[in-house]
Amino acid sequence: MQQVEGVTHEPEESGPLGPTLGAAFQGVLLSLPPTVLTMLLFARASGLGDGYVTWSVLAAVAVSGITTALQAARFGPIGGGNILMAGAVPSYLAIGLLALDQAGPATLAALVVISSLTQFALAAYLPRLRRIVTPVVSGTVIMLIAASVLPLTVDRLGQVPEGAPALAGPAVAGITLLAVAALGLRATGALRLWTPLLGVLVGCAAAAAFGIYDPTSLVEAPWLGVPELWLPGFAVVPDAEFWALLPMFLIVSISGAIKAVGSSVVVQQVSWREPRVTDYRRVQGTVNANALGSLLSGLLGVLPTGTYAATSVSLINFTGVAARSVGYAIGIMLVVLALLPKPMALLLTVPNAVTSAYMLMLMGLLFVEGLRTVAQDGLDQRKILIVALSLAVGIGLQGDNIITQVIGGAWGLVLGNGLIAGAMVALLLTVFIELAAPRRKRLEISLDISALPQLDEFLAQIAVNLGWNEESVNRLRLVGEEALSSLLGEQLDDSSRRLIVLARPAASVIELEFMAVLAEENIEDALAYMSAQSDAPAAGEISLRLLRHFASGVRHRKYQGIDIVTVEVVR
Repeated sequence: MQQVEGVTHEPEESGPLGPTLGAAFQGVLLSLPPTVLTMLLFARASGLGDGYVTWSVLAAVAVSGITTALQAARFGPIGGGNILMAGAVPSYLAIGLLALDQAGPATLAALVVISSLTQFALAAYLPRLRRIVTPVVSGTVIMLIAASVLPLTVDRLGQVPEGAPALAGPAVAGITLLAVAALGLRATGALRLWTPLLGVLVGCAAAAAFGIYDPTSLVEAPWLGVPELWLPGFAVVPDAEFWALLPMFLIVSISGAIKAVGSSVVVQQVSWREPRVTDYRRVQGTVNANALGSLLSGLLGVLPTGTYAATSVSLINFTGVAARSVGYAIGIMLVVLALLPKPMALLLTVPNAVTSAYMLMLMGLLFVEGLRTVAQDGLDQRKILIVALSLAVGIGLQGDNIITQVIGGAWGLVLGNGLIAGAMVALLLTVFIELAAPRRKRLEISLDISALPQLDEFLAQIAVNLGWNEESVNRLRLVGEEALSSLLGEQLDDSSRRLIVLARPAASVIELEFMAVLAEENIEDALAYMSAQSDAPAAGEISLRLLRHFASGVRHRKYQGIDIVTVEVVR
């Protein structure tokens, strides 16, 4: 995988203080403006006054910092242990303003808090939803995110101060893109670490030359400021408005959780020197951390947080630093910045043309990573159709939201949103395929070698009923035996552990899922590692090699408390 070849510090490695702080500063530079601009737009449209405007922006920045630090952590089920920046997302703008208008800030807070609980639920049930929230779904959502942001980014290229030449915006954007591309393609060593910042500085210098760099807000901002506390309260007793608005908040919240799943998958792909399969325990932690940030946002009266996959992937790609200590540093810096208006104002003086040019590149990188995520499980005709229809609907509605024209109101805005509509198409088509698939057969046994006769009989009976010949039946039985041996590893008898085997028989292929509480070894990683080694395996690798030999495909997913190994055996 080309993207991870230049990783100098993996998530669990502690890098030197200089590179860590340098990467963190650039992460703040990339993640702060979207949060501030989103909250400014919401607060000024809310009509709640200047006090709320000041409070909401600083509170949103602080929550973004806390959530980013949580994403870097591994506190039990909280955190994915990767650099994954977080911040306010515009998905809630329309329904947030609608809730304020119809029910007030206390009900809005209750809606945000209650809807965030759905993300905790999705994370908890992710193992059961593994056939619905697939790499195809999460990768498609990632591509839709990139496609939905690109038009807005292009529109901002032409936004220049009054009196400035119309050509200034596109010219500055072009210079910024050329600088970032040249540095990204040629920079090595320490220079590579500073590529994003250097590209922005070149863009700012070009903006100053064209007369579109305005430092006024920096000059007027105080050095230290503690905002007056502005808490919205909480509607303890739900009213009619609450129940009317709740479905829309639940849809957007679930969409945000699916986006977090895709963000975790794509960040994991670029965070290691050698390719690894997705660790879904980290995905669950990512969703839980995002949900916690959204819950805290609701209590403080600001828009919920979401994951910034594009900026995170870009930061890792350009700096080569994927150590989660950078995530902690970004979080701390954002919390401190919430109390330091002057440095925040400095970051916000970066012209629209510069930030938009950089966002164009980020969205391109994100789209490619989404494509890689879709392809990681292999593409057959059904998966290609899911991706094609989802992108067609999602990108098409970005250009012309006909649903809003037909339905109108907040429901039209929610259901006509290209990202939400495209994600729903991907989910519904995946659910349809799942429901239309052959009925599963199930076996539950102890995770112990003494259960092998039961497993052997179960698999042989399935193959015989399908009319497989003796050679194919024996190969299926061998796969079952070696899968069981691989799951056991060096563990001895332990009758408390259970193994659930699910079989999906078809005419020429049988898909088997082995679900158990397992050791830390990831079977797919072990198989990938062995493929690059000599032909003299260690003793513990024998079963893995046999499993790879007899099965046409082996996939392993890790969740909190459960490991799932999927094996395909062709007749």
